[in-house]
This record gives sequence, C-alpha cells and structure tokens, in this order.
Amino acid sequence: MLIEKFYSFPDTLPTNSERPEEINTGDIMLYGDNGLVLFYETFSSTYSYTRLGYIEEAIRYAQAVGDGDINVSF
Repeated sequence: MLIEKFYSFPDTLPTNSERPEEINTGDIMLYGDNGLVLFYETFSSTYSYTRLGYIEEAIRYAQAVGDGDINVSF
C-alpha cells in the first residue's frame, strides 16, 4: 500500500530532522538530506524527517494523487 510520493534531489539540502510520532495526510517532509516526501495518508512513524510544510486541502490532494506518477511545482 502506497502512502507517499517520493523524489530524490540530485543535491543535498539543509536539514533539521525530528521524529514525528504521527505523519498527517498532506505533510511535506525531507527524508535524509535529499528526499522530498509528500504524504497522502495519516499513520504512525519511527523515521526522522525535516518538516517543510503541508497541503491545506489534504483530502482533495489525497484523492488526486492516485497510484501513478505526479508532477509537483512549488
């Protein structure tokens, strides 16, 4: 079951990682120093992430992403 969309940047980014007890639908986080993760389900996690932001209309986002590839622009 997929619960995220993941992209690896070619370069490293600054981090300030923490271990959130819960990941929420719509969370945007950095995994390690180059992995952008967009979450579309809420679940518990023991991994460390750097929080970058969140998507306000998380339910619509989760419905739109589906199982395939997506293009994201910030």
